[in-house]
Amino acid sequence: MTGEYLAATQASYDAVAAAYADQLSDELRRKPLDRALLTAFAEQVQAVTPAQSPAAGPSQTRAAGPSQTPPSRTGRARVWDVGCGPGHVTAFLAGLGLDAAGIDLSAQMVAQARARHPDLEFSTGSMTALPAPDGSWVGLVCFYALIHMIEDADVRTALAEFRRVLADDGLLLLAVHAGEEVRHSQEWFGAPVDVSFRFFDPGWLSAELDRAGFTVEALTCRPPYPDAEVATERAYFLARAR
Repeated sequence: MTGEYLAATQASYDAVAAAYADQLSDELRRKPLDRALLTAFAEQVQAVTPAQSPAAGPSQTRAAGPSQTPPSRTGRARVWDVGCGPGHVTAFLAGLGLDAAGIDLSAQMVAQARARHPDLEFSTGSMTALPAPDGSWVGLVCFYALIHMIEDADVRTALAEFRRVLADDGLLLLAVHAGEEVRHSQEWFGAPVDVSFRFFDPGWLSAELDRAGFTVEALTCRPPYPDAEVATERAYFLARAR
């Protein structure tokens, strides 16, 4: 992923952050399957024992720097919402009893998340170089953020990072658009942007998750909810770090 592409994606989300947050912060209310999958994820993450959380994953290819996400002091399962946007998924997870935090490439999105959910922790960062030590989380959620990894090599880098920061037996809940195309937008939420969206073949992505050190425990596909979202098929992967 080139610096130019990364900067364009970041600038695009910065440009639409306020409008995006206004329109989509309540989207889970209109998406019953998403709520059900997040609830199932939360229940299973809470079953991951604390003794597993310091474990190091098999894909440690980068030295860990100082953690921006220290271990939970509440005793609740510590989970990260990667590509959190305005923080609505993070807040939903917190409402399910998890110690949830969010991270996003866009500083303006993080500002929206902090303003809307001041009791939660949000930070900026890239999924291809996550600012956390190996095995420091028991759960990761990534809803429609991996879709900006257009090249296969960048997808693999992101999945390796997910595995690196997850404890052994930790869980990943990943949501993407299903298909085999890349769409590019130059206008979004009324603002000029330069952003691309990749659709994923579920079989291919399942194989890449396995390659990265995950076991896919469930794959769920659904058609779009009318009047609630862009009209694309959705695919959700519940995968356990091994």
